[in-house]
Amino acid sequence: MASFLFSAITSSHVILIILLLCSSFLTNSLAAKHGYSSTHRHHHRPHNSSPFPNPKLHQAYIVLQAWKKVIYSDPNNFTTNWVGPSVCNYRGIYCAPPPYDHKIQVVSGIDLNNADIAGFLPDELGLLSDLALIHLNSNRFCGIVPQTLSNLTLLYELDLSNNRFVGPFPNVVLSLPMLNYLDIRFNEFEGPLPPELFNKKLDAIFVNNNRFTSMIPQNFGSNNSASVLVIANNKFGGCLPPSVANLANSIEELLLINTSISGCLPPEVGYLYKLRVLDVSLNKLVGPIPYSIAGLAHLELLNLAHNMMSGIVPEGVCLLPNLSNFTFSYNFFCEEEGICNNLTSKGIAYDDRWNCFPEKPFQRSNKVCEPVLEHPVECFEQHCSNGGSEGFGEGFGMIPSAIPAAAPMLSPSIAPAY
Repeated sequence: MASFLFSAITSSHVILIILLLCSSFLTNSLAAKHGYSSTHRHHHRPHNSSPFPNPKLHQAYIVLQAWKKVIYSDPNNFTTNWVGPSVCNYRGIYCAPPPYDHKIQVVSGIDLNNADIAGFLPDELGLLSDLALIHLNSNRFCGIVPQTLSNLTLLYELDLSNNRFVGPFPNVVLSLPMLNYLDIRFNEFEGPLPPELFNKKLDAIFVNNNRFTSMIPQNFGSNNSASVLVIANNKFGGCLPPSVANLANSIEELLLINTSISGCLPPEVGYLYKLRVLDVSLNKLVGPIPYSIAGLAHLELLNLAHNMMSGIVPEGVCLLPNLSNFTFSYNFFCEEEGICNNLTSKGIAYDDRWNCFPEKPFQRSNKVCEPVLEHPVECFEQHCSNGGSEGFGEGFGMIPSAIPAAAPMLSPSIAPAY
């Protein structure tokens, strides 16, 4: 799966400088908001009694000291040097000139990834209004995400993954106008996903491995700018809305593993012409493979395993030019069309076990297959309403209990893609 991993930023200070220096188009509006003028000369004369180069860094010192007080475990001594006025030298703290005044330095990035720190996020964090990124992956931060983060109007990336945050979806992120990357996977957030999340122009959305429930919002695909969308390992239910088609011009990786979605896979999935990875395994999907998928020329990985799908595996899918991995095991497919019967000859890794293919090993018994094959699902007669499915999945109670339960996905510290 390494070729499918979403590329995370590894040099935080470099991207910070790029982001901030390339945001000159914001200079005038931001200058007005912060009381600066892009054409006005400033003479920064720090008071002799102050050890801080400017008030912004003085405020950052206050914030970071408040944060340090609610850090209860730091086994790697990550914050040991968070002392004194030189906040730009604190470990994990990055400074750069803000877009409204290139002559001063402000705290514009926090990167505490893999620090194994335990504690809370203090309300004071919202005073760092120049932050462009916050990376807190793989720590033990807990509690709720403070509402004061709404003041971070320049925040571009927010990574809170692999921590112990709780509560409902942190709606504060919806108010961040510049946010482009959101990663809150591997936490304990619960309740529904707000529809507003999918109206927001984000390039990457990772909300997998939480406790989210309810239905997938009907505007699921309204965000027509996301290239990566991962909602796996939650308990949503309902069907995949046809609005997924709105992602056609951007989406490259769509992972809906173990989300309890049901109904038919909508043909609109085949409109996602940039798609490279589609994984809908470990769900309750029924019906045939939409033939529209045969148009996904960039598709590399297709995983339909552990569902209740049936019918023919169409040759058009098996002939996709870039397909390298096709898994459709643990379903009720009854025929592999054309080259699908010999995917090894095309160099495609595949798994077709536990279906209803005659004369193939490791298949379901006739007793299990016959009731399903005698009552094929007609997807065009079914309707997806209010995020739910109507009439789907009836008569599928015969699926053996031996099918393995969903395995939790690896934490981002081990497998950063999901």
